[in-house]
Amino acid sequence: MIAAKNLLVPLLLALGFCGCALRATAPATAMQTIPADDSRFRYEGRFDTSEPAASAVIWQASRIAIDFEGPTLALRFDWGEGQSFFDVTVDGTTAVLGVCHAGQSRLAFPQPLGPGRHRLTVFKRSEASAGHARFRGIEIADGAHAWVPAAPVYKLRMQFFGDSITAGACNEDPGEDQWEDRSTHNNAKSYAAFTAAAFGADYRNIAVSGIGIAIGYYPEVIGNVWDRVYPTEKSRRADLATWTPDVICLNYGENDGSFTTVNKLPFPAKEFTAGYVSLVGAIRAAYPHAHIVILRGGMFNGAKHEELRAAWSAAVEQLEAKDAKVHHFVFNHWSGPHPRVADDRAMADELIAWLGQQEFMRQYR
Repeated sequence: MIAAKNLLVPLLLALGFCGCALRATAPATAMQTIPADDSRFRYEGRFDTSEPAASAVIWQASRIAIDFEGPTLALRFDWGEGQSFFDVTVDGTTAVLGVCHAGQSRLAFPQPLGPGRHRLTVFKRSEASAGHARFRGIEIADGAHAWVPAAPVYKLRMQFFGDSITAGACNEDPGEDQWEDRSTHNNAKSYAAFTAAAFGADYRNIAVSGIGIAIGYYPEVIGNVWDRVYPTEKSRRADLATWTPDVICLNYGENDGSFTTVNKLPFPAKEFTAGYVSLVGAIRAAYPHAHIVILRGGMFNGAKHEELRAAWSAAVEQLEAKDAKVHHFVFNHWSGPHPRVADDRAMADELIAWLGQQEFMRQYR
């Protein structure tokens, strides 16, 4: 991610909307609409495109970009469910905007825009399980032009799978972990995003807070969700052939350990090992040429839970014995509450250094 100045919308915050959009309001000047299915938009991520005129933005790190001219900009969304927060960046200045209630929402970019051509990038910072919204397009000044943005230059494609640690949950919370206001859950500053940026990667993130391999706080296990359009087994499967990662990182186990400890249940070691092996096998079938890195750590259970560590090691041993493109890495840094941005940075630094030493990464340097 490109570093940018962050601005929470002053009016919305003053009114207590926590960065969420107000209901649709009439623009002060004549505007034109560029609908979401216009070919000048560039979409990156796993979207629900069953309604092209209102593509659902679901997964964190999903991105939408377009170039435009003119002094004004507004985004149009339909609320889907829950809370959806976005980093809306124009020419290096970022506003955190959200869609959190029913009814069509119009999000006006809060900063004045100068003359000439502008670059808009929309990054979904909050995770899929917290909510989704349907993007309907943008409004720009009447008579202004828009263009397809220049294609980004990526060195490789990186896919991260995980739970709340990988999603970036709570990483901007100032005090204790909280789940009521997802505007402080910022995937753009997760260890995954930091790592991908360090390698100039096209970055995707499929992570779900509370989810486990065998058991967790989320009502489903990751083996039934990882390849879905929405984070539920009832959703249809995504078309995985449209985007193929070069490097895949997985980080699971924290919730299997935490949930069983909190509820005084035996740790399901055999189920965890078998589930991890099965998950990686399914991912390998979908992406036969990718290098797969199995991660562990970031919070207490991944770092210190002995039964979890043993079951994880058993899965890694089985997988690496039969697949030369499976690797593993264990974080030294971990935190008691969910990782904050400084923790994410420390974790990313460890992973970046390790990846930089791996032979399979040589071609991407």
